[in-house]
Amino acid sequence: MITRKHFSPAKTLVALSVTALLTACGGNDNDFSNVQVPEPTPPPTPEPAPEPIQAFDPDGTLSADIRWTTYGVPHVTADNLESMAYGVGFAFARDNLCVLADQIVKYNSERSKYFGPDQVPGSGDSAHLINDFGYLTVGIRELAEENLPRLSANARAMFQGYTAGYNKYLNETPVSEQDQSCAGQPWVTNIDSVDLLTYSLGVALLPGAANFLGPMFLAAPEGKSYLPTPAESAPAALTANLKITPSVTLPEKNPQEMGSNGWGLGSDKTTNGKGMVLGNPHFPHTGNLRFWNFHAQVPGHLNVTGSSLMGLPGAVNIGFNENVAWTHTFSTAEHFVVYQLTLDENDASGMTHIVDGNRRTIYEKPMQIDVAVAPGQTIKLNKTAYYTNYGPIIEVPGNFDWNSSNVFAIKDANLPNLDIVDHWLAMNMATSMDEFKQAFKDYDGVIFNNTMAASSDGQVFYIDDSTVPNLTETAIEQLTTNPLLIQTKAVAGFTVLPGHISQFDFDGPVPYEEAPKYEGTDSVQNSNDSYWLTNLSSPISVPNPMYGNEDYQQTLRSRMGQKFIETEAGSDNTFTPQEVESLLLNNRSYLAEEILDDLLALCAAQGATPVNVNGVDVDISGACAALEDWDGTMNIASTGAHVFREFAFQFNQAPQWEVPFSLESPVTTPTGLLQNDTTLMQIAKAVQVIEQAGVAFDAPFGDVQFVERSLPNGTASGERLPWGGAHNIEGGFNVFNIVTGNNGTMLPRHTYSPLSGTIMSAEAKGYHINYGTSWAMVINFTDEGPQGRGILTYSQSRKFGSEHFDDQTRLYSEQPTLRDIYFTEEDINANTIEQVSLSSD
Repeated sequence: MITRKHFSPAKTLVALSVTALLTACGGNDNDFSNVQVPEPTPPPTPEPAPEPIQAFDPDGTLSADIRWTTYGVPHVTADNLESMAYGVGFAFARDNLCVLADQIVKYNSERSKYFGPDQVPGSGDSAHLINDFGYLTVGIRELAEENLPRLSANARAMFQGYTAGYNKYLNETPVSEQDQSCAGQPWVTNIDSVDLLTYSLGVALLPGAANFLGPMFLAAPEGKSYLPTPAESAPAALTANLKITPSVTLPEKNPQEMGSNGWGLGSDKTTNGKGMVLGNPHFPHTGNLRFWNFHAQVPGHLNVTGSSLMGLPGAVNIGFNENVAWTHTFSTAEHFVVYQLTLDENDASGMTHIVDGNRRTIYEKPMQIDVAVAPGQTIKLNKTAYYTNYGPIIEVPGNFDWNSSNVFAIKDANLPNLDIVDHWLAMNMATSMDEFKQAFKDYDGVIFNNTMAASSDGQVFYIDDSTVPNLTETAIEQLTTNPLLIQTKAVAGFTVLPGHISQFDFDGPVPYEEAPKYEGTDSVQNSNDSYWLTNLSSPISVPNPMYGNEDYQQTLRSRMGQKFIETEAGSDNTFTPQEVESLLLNNRSYLAEEILDDLLALCAAQGATPVNVNGVDVDISGACAALEDWDGTMNIASTGAHVFREFAFQFNQAPQWEVPFSLESPVTTPTGLLQNDTTLMQIAKAVQVIEQAGVAFDAPFGDVQFVERSLPNGTASGERLPWGGAHNIEGGFNVFNIVTGNNGTMLPRHTYSPLSGTIMSAEAKGYHINYGTSWAMVINFTDEGPQGRGILTYSQSRKFGSEHFDDQTRLYSEQPTLRDIYFTEEDINANTIEQVSLSSD
């Protein structure tokens, strides 16, 4: 029962005063008729909510206008996202049909069907079997089929439009006019939204599970074989010579060496007080990670330009709109965890593991693929994969074994990542820095990237919102204090956690609030070190070790970037876009600026006296003379630049710093060169490399470093373009490299094998560049809107013979430079070289 008490409070002084006042005014005789009552103010009419961008074409007939400007950049305009993506897909296919066709085969687990079981035919390397069974193991095709209907309308419209545009180009372009690297091949077929989503889900695994396809292939319980078996229908004569002898080792964290530089400069650091962005991704020039430049417009909703990795259906990865510019760099963060599972000792089959004292089943997953074994003949191979509540089981003999006690499984935070299109589209459409940040609060689709951004009003923003496992406090505490876990990570190169306790599991990625970030009006930067020194005046610290290290020695490239920002602004301590472009392309060497004087002093002291290297006398005087004449840059006219690079390769193996690294000076130490016998030996070994390659010490750098394209059949074109640009090894900023391994595709290309311990090739007599600065841009906001310059160093099209196969490559070769980016209607119309109106009718 509830008892209610009633009170009769005494009148307050205020109430008594009001009563007295009314009495004094004559009681109720005064009706206040002399008081003017104001007219009521009508409530303000709310502004109508903006109409959302239209996803699908309302009548099902897709239409887009495409204007190509100089250097083959398409500007696509349409009334809705589906039609916009339709135009983008068509324009992309015209330039890069073969690359995407190849990747669809790869992620649909059909490499073996068209190319046989091996990367090197008959070798038994089983690379294609590993690829095909691997992507079936992680199940990206199944996930695409299951989740496509659940995507947002915007994402579905873009997938649908892009594939329709790609198919239009493929079906309406004569085979003779397509890229002859793949034209007419049976694997070049129409694609649909499931194919493209499968590809997208596969790309998201590049920094994680995709590197463990080999260990997944080897996984099998004790007493069982991992080897695939022919289906019953496979003729014995076709399977008898099938050789499966893969070599599987511990995966590398970043096998394709993806890297970049990125700056966001705010109102405190720019001459005009508005935002500026430098974007400089370092990616492969061939293969599946090529950027492509385009401009997408849906009037009233979307106006964005920049570059994207292939297959992103209409959204820009790195670029700008009227309000915000942004770029990305490859993050140091981890995106997966390997779990060590404790097997149930009472299950002799090895198919049960324990979590929190409870038994968990290890599931079998049957798979089947087609394998080409002779011209026009295929067989079917069956294989079993093994799955746990964490993910697929992996096995690396001697390191991660499936034995009677333990087994290992990988859990990838990007499996699946269904936010990719929506996340970048939200960035592309942001009308302010607040809306740009909101994209990161709403989505987790940037997969493996840091983000640096600047807005038209001079704000800057940094975040590492790459997809990082959201570990529990218990797991983080153990990862940072448990010596065994710390040591295991140091040896393996990735995090390994106990799987028998659920507190070590994670559920989804780290939320926005806990990701490393910085916002202000000064500057943000990253050159592939961790988040720690994004802003030198305000170091960032987070408790989660999955994001990378703090309080550690920075790379030479990071130190060069910091030096540029901190000490090389203009006289007023601010930057103009011209100054930033000059810093990007000056091709200086941080290592040389730190130690060249000391190195020359050591040379002078040694003179003509030979240096003994393993019993061989080496004369270093010629190399030292070349260094004396070197201008300190890696430009095409620089003589002796390669001598210092080869010294840097030797120095890197045993750095002889005079002053060690200090936390009090994290971007200026270590420094100075010890002038000792080790350093002399390093000069001498560099001389041996250069002599072995047959290169003169005083050769101009443009004679030593070059770009040479492949013909459609993969042989060398024979035309070598001189190439200015530095390398990480000598502390360059605008860096290039040589990657001779698999570039992620089956498309033929040529490479030259380098000598041991360097990138110099004796066969090439120099450096054959096929990696590094790809899409470079400097964007500055002005009172008239954004203004930018950029370049795609390997050009828009990989189609040999196209006007845009090497036009930007030749521009860069002459002298490293950027070219104007056309964004306004006036500029686009003034520079249009071709125009097409597409329709799906």
